[in-house]
Amino acid sequence: MKVILRSDIINVGRQGEIKEVSSGFARNYLVPQNLATEATPQNLKIWERERVKLEKQREEVINVAKEVASKMEITEFVAKTKIGKNGKIFGSITASNISKIFEEKGFEINKRDILLHENIKEPGNCEINVRLHPEVVVKIKLSVVDENE
Repeated sequence: MKVILRSDIINVGRQGEIKEVSSGFARNYLVPQNLATEATPQNLKIWERERVKLEKQREEVINVAKEVASKMEITEFVAKTKIGKNGKIFGSITASNISKIFEEKGFEINKRDILLHENIKEPGNCEINVRLHPEVVVKIKLSVVDENE
């Protein structure tokens, strides 16, 4: 089924693109969530009229995401956790933990947008990628320290 994407969808396409997707995916997810509409001639005409307005909104959202990214780059993030005598963390630091650290600093980041390859299991400094928008990914420096320090 051909659909017009109304917003950016990871692994599918960008706003405004006409994509061929499975009928079930379109009927059960994309259309009910208002993420896409069926690509009929009538809907294509309507989309052309809305496109300019939506592109301006998209640019504004990207600019806001870039501003947040610049603020996050200069902010110091510290994860305090229990560290054993052998220098290992008890458990690990997950995307959910990192999301709470961001929230404490005033940044509302969904844990799914924190791009961790694997959980953090050792103390020290590490870099983490955070997706603020499909086009804006920022590298954050996180320090993992002992909670007793």
